[in-house]
Amino acid sequence: MRRNADETAETTTEDAPAEVNPADPSRTPGKGRPTPKRREAEGKRRGPVPPPPRTQREALKRARGNKVSKEDRRAQAAERRQRMMAGDDKYLLPRDRGPVKAYIRDVVDSRRNLMGLFMPLAILVFVALLVPMPAIQQYATLLTTFMLLAMIVEGFVLGRMVNRRVRLKFPTDTTRGLSIGWYSFIRASQLRRLRVPKPRVKPGDKV
Repeated sequence: MRRNADETAETTTEDAPAEVNPADPSRTPGKGRPTPKRREAEGKRRGPVPPPPRTQREALKRARGNKVSKEDRRAQAAERRQRMMAGDDKYLLPRDRGPVKAYIRDVVDSRRNLMGLFMPLAILVFVALLVPMPAIQQYATLLTTFMLLAMIVEGFVLGRMVNRRVRLKFPTDTTRGLSIGWYSFIRASQLRRLRVPKPRVKPGDKV
């Protein structure tokens, strides 16, 4: 019987799980809870999520509450307009951005161009065509023809001149000559007070 008791004690000792020493520094204790997901953690940081709207009216009301007021929108639009007129690249159209385009505008704005009379001339011709007098219409048509020819010649000369100056100032620029000439023509054909952005130089200034 003594032998059976010893065998039973050995079997019990082998089957018992090994105790973990709580003071063992090499073992990392468990958190006792699952690790939260990233989406759950972000949700807790943001706070409680409002429930979805139950009706369409509630959804519209909530959307209106999140919208910017008209005064704020007008103020933002006015600020964008002001910065665009000042020549800020962040607010300009893609066609007007860059130091090359700014230099072209300065060159054109420093000159007095006949092409700046294009819009007043178009209005004059329109008014002349409304006058029921053939003589006035003929003179207006003749004057318009000569003015248009002079503007075309001036635009061609201006485009070549601006191209030459751009190549000298920006020798590594890859903008096509036709694009430079057309941009110069469009700028010069606008009334000075309607040009966007506003001219930075006065007629006669050196650029």
